[in-house]
Order: sequence, then structure tokens, then C-alpha cells
Amino acid sequence: MSAFRCLPFTTTICTRVTTEELIHGPLHLVVRREKLLSTRGTPSKESKYSANMKYSTTVSSSRRKSRKAHFASHSEARRVLMSANLSKELQARHGVRSMPIRKDDEVLVVRGMFKGREGKVTACFRKKMVVHVERITREKANGATVDVGIPASSMVITKLKMDKDRKAALERKNRNKGEKDVAMSNVD
Repeated sequence: MSAFRCLPFTTTICTRVTTEELIHGPLHLVVRREKLLSTRGTPSKESKYSANMKYSTTVSSSRRKSRKAHFASHSEARRVLMSANLSKELQARHGVRSMPIRKDDEVLVVRGMFKGREGKVTACFRKKMVVHVERITREKANGATVDVGIPASSMVITKLKMDKDRKAALERKNRNKGEKDVAMSNVD
């Protein structure tokens, strides 16, 4: 005699239970091991998340932990977080998609209330995670004018302030390194 029985804690694994297994234990606890092993890697149809979704076991996928890491990050980590995309011309020239923003870069605001405004970066506040751009100000109730903080992700860098460290970073991050070397090797 055999019977079909679904496990109470899951809807995806149903096994065929034989008479011997019925004698050895309660029906809801009997599970064929090979059946479990064969279905372990495949996601269930009811579940919207796969069992094999996580790539690195050392990095948490918890929203709470990632938010804590973001807002409690130290200054050097915030420098990297405050990166902005380069304009299409700069991306083509340097082979780099984005760079950490810094004072004296020229930027174009692409999102928000000041969309379309251009200017030079006057200050980067890592503590507040905002960037101040010249000529983007507002007037306070008492008449004083103050700079408006704009997130770095809402900007595109149109002109980089170059120094030796920035130049080295661009060469290090360049995605077209191999192509340039091949192209230059043909020139004599």
C-alpha cells in the first residue's frame, strides 16, 4: 500500500510514501531524502525568490544592515558613495563610467528641482552626503542666501579637475586598456 502525502511546512515537495515508511513514523515527518535533494536547487512556483539568489555568503542582503552600513559609513567610504557619472564625451575619452565627485569639477544637474543647471562644485559635504554647486542657492526667510545641497547621484560630471591622483585613477579604471595597447602596437 502506498499513499501520496504533502509536507505540512511546504507546498512544493510531495513524496510517495510506502507502507514501511508509514510503520516507522508519523506520516507528516516521513520525507524521502533523495526527493528533497533533487528539489532543493529549484525555486518553487509559489515563491518569488530563488534559493540560489545570493552570490556572496560574506555579504548580507538584509535591508536593515545595508542601510546601517550606508548611513554609518566613514569619510573615505562616503567619498566612493558620492560618485557621479561622467558625461558621454568623458566616458568615451577616458573609458570610465563614473568618478567620485570633488571640488572644482564642473557638473550638470540632471534630476530634481534644479535640473538642467550647470556650475562648478564649490563644496562636498561628506557628512551630509550633498554637494554644493555655484549659483544654485535659495533665499531664507530672513533674506540670507544659502547654498542648496544636491546629491551626487543627481549630477553628471562635464569637466574633471585633473591632478596626478585623478589621472592615475582614470588610468587604473580605464576599461579600454587592452584595446589602446593593441591599437598603439600597430603604430611605428
